[in-house]
Amino acid sequence: MAAHFVCSICLLVPTLNSSRTLNNCDATKVEYQLPNLIVGAITKESLYNAFENGITAEQIISFLEQNAHPRVAERVPSVPENVTDQIRLWESDLNRVEMTESYYYDEFPSRDVFEGACDCAREWNGLLWEDSKKMHMVVKTEVHPHVRDYLRRQK
Repeated sequence: MAAHFVCSICLLVPTLNSSRTLNNCDATKVEYQLPNLIVGAITKESLYNAFENGITAEQIISFLEQNAHPRVAERVPSVPENVTDQIRLWESDLNRVEMTESYYYDEFPSRDVFEGACDCAREWNGLLWEDSKKMHMVVKTEVHPHVRDYLRRQK
């Protein structure tokens, strides 16, 4: 069963304009709204939606701090650290994996050829990963022709 993090934050919203900002950013699900107070739930899905629309974790945290209820704003920090940490963590989740087209090399005839191929890839700033023990490496696609030519010259 997956853990589901939901936090409720009270926000003082002095104008309808701020309320629209809160709703349009899609970072919260409004639970209820009074004339000068909005209570919303921040979920992983709502934050991902906001991040996909170009809103950063820092902007969301800043909005929460600037629009906190006066009683909440008296506390330091006004937005609990576990909430700000979670918002930042979920934003970083989106940037964890980066896809890069690449070529995987293995089965080198000797350690010298392997090390030379790694050096060649490094010279072109295209070595993404290497395993010296198993003599495996991964290079960027744009560097592959240079490494391939190097290996052909070694035969």
